[in-house]
Amino acid sequence: MFLDYIGGMTAYRVEVTRDGKWWMVAIPEVDGLTQARRLEEAPLMARDYIAVSLDVPIEEVDVAVAVIDVDGINILDAITKLEAERAEAEAARDQVAEDTRRLAQTLAGKKIPVRDIGAILGVSHQRAHQLVG
Repeated sequence: MFLDYIGGMTAYRVEVTRDGKWWMVAIPEVDGLTQARRLEEAPLMARDYIAVSLDVPIEEVDVAVAVIDVDGINILDAITKLEAERAEAEAARDQVAEDTRRLAQTLAGKKIPVRDIGAILGVSHQRAHQLVG
């Protein structure tokens, strides 16, 4: 993904903001500004601008997108929050799955029929059988 576009060399900081139909790509370290039609083009446009400005091969230029702003919304901050929430949701799903499996096995140990375990857990008897097994 374009936000991870950072290699082993020192990266230039890039700030991207939306302006009408364009993404404005600011490169403060070289006092540069370029534009891109699509957000995923921003790192390449920045690298190209830096390479031309410094007269170096583009392969020697790396960038790190540090800010993406749309009308005052810091997209990178929002994405960081969403990724944390996704991780929490995944951990909760994993815990629910483990607790469900454990309860199914406990009920089976009490000789509760698999169809009844399914009814208790709100799953099909086939799924209950998988959980018990």
